[in-house]
Amino acid sequence: MPDSLVEPMYYLVRLILALLCGAVVGWEREIRDKRAGLRTHILICVGACLFTLVTLEIAKQFEHADAMRIVQGSMLAIGFIAGGVIFTQGSSVHGLTTAAGLWVLTAVGLSLGMGLYFLGIASTLLALIVIAILPRIERRIHRPSGSLHTEAPTPPSGDDNNTAREER
Repeated sequence: MPDSLVEPMYYLVRLILALLCGAVVGWEREIRDKRAGLRTHILICVGACLFTLVTLEIAKQFEHADAMRIVQGSMLAIGFIAGGVIFTQGSSVHGLTTAAGLWVLTAVGLSLGMGLYFLGIASTLLALIVIAILPRIERRIHRPSGSLHTEAPTPPSGDDNNTAREER
């Protein structure tokens, strides 16, 4: 392969990895019918990767360029996008996990764009564990009849509060 194609191929690999990492978390959000699903997660992760690749190219061409501004701008922009999936309904807040996932995938895309493959892929897998597996554990903890859920015993009628506190 000619040397002129080596660097673009590395960039393509980084973009494809970003697509795959975004798809892993996005698929989980999609099957749960969340507001930000497969396409949104892929686009955010690929976009963050692309911004990083552009930053690397700018740093090569302009000696005094501040590459951290791209990272800062990416994090600021994802805050705006993630804010669009958070909403309240009565006293409940919805969309926080999806917004946090978008935030993490922005960092994944940035890391893949920098060529930090292990960090990007490991973070994707950790995000998937948090989003897909931890809710099952949380349900077991919060289930009223679950073995992990404990409640204070109800004092028998006629006992005063001091007796009930001592039994707990």
